[in-house]
Amino acid sequence: MRVALAAWLVLSLSLLGATGAQGMCGDPPAAPSRSIPAPQLSPEERLSPHMPQSLRCDACHAIAFQIEEQLSKAEGKAGKKALKESDYIEVLERSCSQDWESYGVLELDGEKRLSGPGLPSQHPLSVLVSGGPWPSRLSKLCHGYVGEQGEAQIYSAHRRGSAALRQLLCHGDKGPCASQKERPDLPKALQNEL
Repeated sequence: MRVALAAWLVLSLSLLGATGAQGMCGDPPAAPSRSIPAPQLSPEERLSPHMPQSLRCDACHAIAFQIEEQLSKAEGKAGKKALKESDYIEVLERSCSQDWESYGVLELDGEKRLSGPGLPSQHPLSVLVSGGPWPSRLSKLCHGYVGEQGEAQIYSAHRRGSAALRQLLCHGDKGPCASQKERPDLPKALQNEL
């Protein structure tokens, strides 16, 4: 009896192995697995308190987006009227002091890019490394832009439109995107605004 049971078990296992358990149970075959590695960050990208030069243009666009969102929201609460100086200063401070946790870095075709709200969507099969140094880097850079440009000038650019704000912060003579004529990965609608 034991020999028959052992033979039946060996035969059953070999049949399951030959045809696959999915086919035996009627389940669809499993999709081939893919391995997507996390971006390989350099020591500067991992440890420096500053935003790496290669990501500053993306960071500037993220900051401009967040400032635009926060100022527009505040104006909406005020009935679309221009904000008082004390109000837009407070909104800009709040914009720069937010947690920035929804941003991170990913690697696409060997190039590291910042990803998050207001930035072009990236390849769906990529690993985003968020948290860590990225939120504090974005906050520090945001405060730097506000200090360098001044609250009144930033708010004035916002009132002229999001393209004017991005031009002021990112594409001016000293902006982090100044050397880039056109961002080929931005959607056409965003390129037209620049």
